[in-house]
Amino acid sequence: MIGIIDYGVGNIRAFINIYKKLSIPVKIVKEQEEFKGIEKLILPGVGSFDYAMERLQSSGMRSKLDELVIENSIPILGICVGMQMLAKTSDEGSLGGLGWIDASVKKFDTSKIPFDTHLPHMGWNDVNPIGTSKLFDGLQDNSKFYFLHSYYFLPNDADMVIAATHYGIHFCCAVNHKNIYGVQFHPEKSHQYGIRLLSNFAKV
Repeated sequence: MIGIIDYGVGNIRAFINIYKKLSIPVKIVKEQEEFKGIEKLILPGVGSFDYAMERLQSSGMRSKLDELVIENSIPILGICVGMQMLAKTSDEGSLGGLGWIDASVKKFDTSKIPFDTHLPHMGWNDVNPIGTSKLFDGLQDNSKFYFLHSYYFLPNDADMVIAATHYGIHFCCAVNHKNIYGVQFHPEKSHQYGIRLLSNFAKV
């Protein structure tokens, strides 16, 4: 059973619809008691870093998530701001992140972006898998995903990067550290590519 963490931030229904079409058991999780039977987790996120962290803290689920992810090693996939929350800090705000990955979140340097509209980085872009992560099984060639962000994830260990994208610079758009995964793009908005990635996550 995959649990979609609902703390008031993210495209919850889109994930539910995709997994139901794939016949993969899924449910929305809003409070600690609803984690029973969950084998994998998805942490969606949209909007600003501090707002998302505040909503998660006020949800009452933070301590349970630490227990499940860090102590029990349940696989989790952070998406967009949900990925950025996996880091320790963000240039976007003053609050600390979950700190599950030794990383920081940085704002794009607009002087390096050769487009009239610099930020946000919005729309479809090529994603280039690095290594052989199961998350990108069948997505090694010509995979495109939908992005909407002005900040990027910078892990202190480059070996954690499992996919990269170019927008002014080459940046990490997917990360993996042990049971913890994150993607900067929105698989729930990325048609067949996103559906394949979400299906892959159900199998990791």
